[in-house]
Amino acid sequence: MNCIKKMVSVSLMVMVATTMIFAQGTSESGSAKMETKSNLIYIITPSHSNPFFKTEADAASAKAKELGYEVKSVSHDDSAVKQSELFETAIADKAVAIICDNAGADATVAAVKKAKAAGIPTFLIDREINESGVAISQIVANNYQGAKEIAQVFVDAMGEEGEYAELVGKDSDTNAHVRSQAFHEVVDPYDGLVMVAQQTANWEQTQAYEKMETILKTNPNIKGVLCGNDTMAVGAAAAIKSAGLSGIVIVGVDGSDEAAAEIKAGNMTGTALQQAALIAEMSVKQADDYIKNGTTGLKEKQLVDCVAITKDNVDRLSKFVYR
Repeated sequence: MNCIKKMVSVSLMVMVATTMIFAQGTSESGSAKMETKSNLIYIITPSHSNPFFKTEADAASAKAKELGYEVKSVSHDDSAVKQSELFETAIADKAVAIICDNAGADATVAAVKKAKAAGIPTFLIDREINESGVAISQIVANNYQGAKEIAQVFVDAMGEEGEYAELVGKDSDTNAHVRSQAFHEVVDPYDGLVMVAQQTANWEQTQAYEKMETILKTNPNIKGVLCGNDTMAVGAAAAIKSAGLSGIVIVGVDGSDEAAAEIKAGNMTGTALQQAALIAEMSVKQADDYIKNGTTGLKEKQLVDCVAITKDNVDRLSKFVYR
């Protein structure tokens, strides 16, 4: 009988010990789960060597840190493959949100979907993607409005007549097509304005310089150049200056400090400021709202108007901010 009592007592002790171990394990597991919760926001943009994209990255980073987040700011260098790898890394790092100026309207959709499936919301800036309902926000400059405004500045500066060339941005970027379309909606109705060359310079200054050199050799009577961004406009202005020419009307889109300097020097006529810093800050604020409340309270696609910059107001422009 005593033997049986001892066996029951030992069994009870084992059960209690097992329960305590299980409870402790559960507690530790729950604690570990809490510790793996991230406070990290990924900011993915094209190369920071372009001041526009550096401004985006810096403004988004500063805003995220101000709101109490950790930040990883990286560049996809306009490579959809590299962008996909960075999204994978953000997922592995358990990021709470991704801010992205994307590497292609079509190529980015799969990466954003993958992040969404992992529970990570994406907030797109500057460039849209060709699908709705995947990203939480798509906040972009009103490229159509801005390009039309600066195109009218171009028409007026040209005196509504003369030969001109156009330098177009990267073909995979929706903005390149939107800006070019807007340019031509304004310029084409003027019969006196004749486009004699249209070349793609892929948003790059060096390519724009080289393309402009070639255009000038075959079209010596050019009076103006429409450029899809400021980087190409600055390259075109350099080629024109190198050729010993002056008085050619050049406009761009972005609102960079480099373009501002060229406008002040009389080498460029104008630019359409995309409010890069403001857009980047908006994306982080919306990410914060979504993380905390499950909604931004705003529609997915949002347009921020551009500001036409000429010699009359260029002193109010600095670091993509209009004061």
